[in-house]
Parts: sequence; C-alpha cells; structure tokens
Amino acid sequence: MSFVVAIDGPAGTGKGTVTKLIAKEMGFVNIDTGAMYRCIALECLKEGIQNIEEKAKIIEIAKKIDIKIEHNNEQQEFFLNGENVSTQIRSKEVTQIVSQISSIPEVREIMVNLQRQMAESKDVIMEGRDITTVVFPNADVKIYLDADVEERAKRRFKENEEKGIKMSYKETLEAVKQRDYNDMHKPVGALKIAEDAIVIDTTRLTIEEVVQAVKKVIKK
Repeated sequence: MSFVVAIDGPAGTGKGTVTKLIAKEMGFVNIDTGAMYRCIALECLKEGIQNIEEKAKIIEIAKKIDIKIEHNNEQQEFFLNGENVSTQIRSKEVTQIVSQISSIPEVREIMVNLQRQMAESKDVIMEGRDITTVVFPNADVKIYLDADVEERAKRRFKENEEKGIKMSYKETLEAVKQRDYNDMHKPVGALKIAEDAIVIDTTRLTIEEVVQAVKKVIKK
C-alpha cells in the first residue's frame, strides 16, 4: 500500500522546492500537480484558446493531451505531447490563465484521476491547492504551507528572474494576489486548510528550515 504526503498552500510558499527536496531525501515520488494544469494552459494557448468561455475545447484538450513527468539530474521535467515544456509552462501568459482553466470542474476531474493513477502503489509526496481536501482526502500526512503575500511575491519574482521570465515585482505581486483570489473562490477544488492539516508558516523560514519542519511531521 502506498504512503501519501499531501501538501497544499498558496503560490510562493515554497511548496514546489520543499516537495522536491523531501522526495530526494526521503525517497518519495514527487508529483507537481500545478505543473500538470500549466501543461493544459500551455496547450490551450498553442491552440489559440485565450477565453475561458471556450470550455468545451479546453475540456477536449485535457482529455487528449499526454503529460509525462521525468527526473533528469535531480530536476523534474515536464513533457507535453512528447515536448519538454518545463520552461514554457512558467511563462507569464500561462500564469495569467492557468487558475481559470484549473477551475473548470471537468478539467479538474480529469487531472485528479490522472494524479491518483500516478500515485498507485508508490510512496508519493504531492503538492497543489486541493491535494489534502480533494485529491487525497485520506492522505497519511496533510500539510498546509503559508506565508505573507508580499514575501511570496518576492520569492516568485526572484524565481522568475532566475528562469529569465520578464515580469516586474509589481506585476508579480498583483498576479499572486489574483491567483490567491481565484484559487480560494473556485466552485470545485478551492484552496482551503483541511481540518486535520498541520499548518506551517514559511514567511520567516529558510527552505532548509521548512524542509526540516515538514520532515518532522512526516516522521511522526
């Protein structure tokens, strides 16, 4: 039987980085659910879909596209229909529409089924917005990472700079705030703290301190 560690939280709390480090140190399979939704958003842009009202077309894309996650040199890479799109899915254009696309119930259902299939017979650590509440409500460990919005925007701005993504701090802050609002007001899979989740505030913690805090919860 698999052992599941589920981590939720808003953008910029360090979920992605922490999850990768925990997976490496403790031998879990890491599944980045947010990147999976970004793959759908990217394919929609490639197909010329920029309006969330084109719901039927978006659902059809979610049904047909092939998403694979590979680990190369300790880096997680995402392949969309055979193409490595690890950098493309982090673009400003994808960021602007991914929350709306992931709010479509049918799209979420398709992705949740895929995420559960990926976790079958494996010890996994998975992060996202509704992992503890929808994808794996019976997860062995539930953690909610949080941080002040300004701090989260600073982290995302720095991350974008390192990846060569041109986006000002002001744009980044507004994008994070908008993402928070969208995530918390989704009709399905809204971001919220599960009743039995352990909350860790990462605002004033280093990544290593967050990793140690998460490992402590898992080991208990």
